[in-house]
Amino acid sequence: MSNEIKNKRFIISGGGTGGHVYPAISIAQAIKEINPNVEILFVGANGKIEMQKVPQAGFNIEGLDIAGFKRSLSFSNIKVVVLLIKSLFKARKIIKSFKPDAVVGVGGYASGPLGFWANRMNIPLVLQEQNSFAGVTNRILGKGANTICVAYDGMEKFFEKNKIINTGNPIRKKQFSNVQFKEAYAHFNLNPEKPVVVFVGGSLGARAINNVIEDYLKIGLDNIDYQIIWQTGKLYNDRIMASEAKFLNDDRVKILPFIDRMDYLFKVADIIVSRAGAGTISELCLVAKPSILVPSPNVAEDHQTQNAKALVEQNAAIMVKDSDLKKVLFLEIKNLLNNKNKQEDLSAQMAKLAKPDAALDIAKIVLSI
Repeated sequence: MSNEIKNKRFIISGGGTGGHVYPAISIAQAIKEINPNVEILFVGANGKIEMQKVPQAGFNIEGLDIAGFKRSLSFSNIKVVVLLIKSLFKARKIIKSFKPDAVVGVGGYASGPLGFWANRMNIPLVLQEQNSFAGVTNRILGKGANTICVAYDGMEKFFEKNKIINTGNPIRKKQFSNVQFKEAYAHFNLNPEKPVVVFVGGSLGARAINNVIEDYLKIGLDNIDYQIIWQTGKLYNDRIMASEAKFLNDDRVKILPFIDRMDYLFKVADIIVSRAGAGTISELCLVAKPSILVPSPNVAEDHQTQNAKALVEQNAAIMVKDSDLKKVLFLEIKNLLNNKNKQEDLSAQMAKLAKPDAALDIAKIVLSI
């Protein structure tokens, strides 16, 4: 490999949520996989998840004191403006010191100042947009970006068509280790003769999904002829486990605050009920299991609904709104379990959307720039 590539330096900026941070780490790892000699610096927001997860992955990170604007009129927005100005000064100082050959923005507040200066200082800028509805920061930076890596078709409504490359979203490959059914069922103490429905609402949990499951199991346990793995999330597990409901002692129901062996989980799942974050959907496409998506209504621009609709339009998933959960969720589960043809169709369409080499493809783009 030539000297021109060997000593290149890259800044990867953004974060705020796992949906931004984990793809960013995957891209960095893929760049180092291609060329271990490059130098990579992350820039994130102080107090956010990236300040913990990035060092754990073995990369250096600088933090900006930055926050998002309130969507309603608020005096706190004055503080946000002050923090933004401060972050712009610090971002300029970081760029002048590190001298990157390119900047990669993955979305989130912290990618704004770095992308701003990359455009002003003629440093190549690559953006990675995870969602089907582009975030505000990426929409602003897209005008000056060299390349925009997306995961959905139709993104020309947000970005210039000639800048877009559909790479898919980077995923955490450790989630997909090659495990056997026997050990996966044993891990959760499940009966391999009975179907398994998995409920996941993210590491912190999803209140609406949890409430519907809890209410249903209190009265409908006798109607269930399948097994359940229920990831409650850390915020809700103590409350749920403190109840005296009979489902707590039912062998068919496995209740866990967090699941660290997602490879086992994906192996045993017959149906997955999940939120519709971009990273989650990318992982679901790779495992190609029949899925019922419940978009969170509490996210910017309602982007999870847009993500879910993109799959529904491809006949790759079923969508249930938060407001309809109590009425239809368990009915949809029952209908899907009883319809093998529908399960096979959803799985086949999901598999068509999978892009397992997304991180590597994005890394090649960054290195080529």
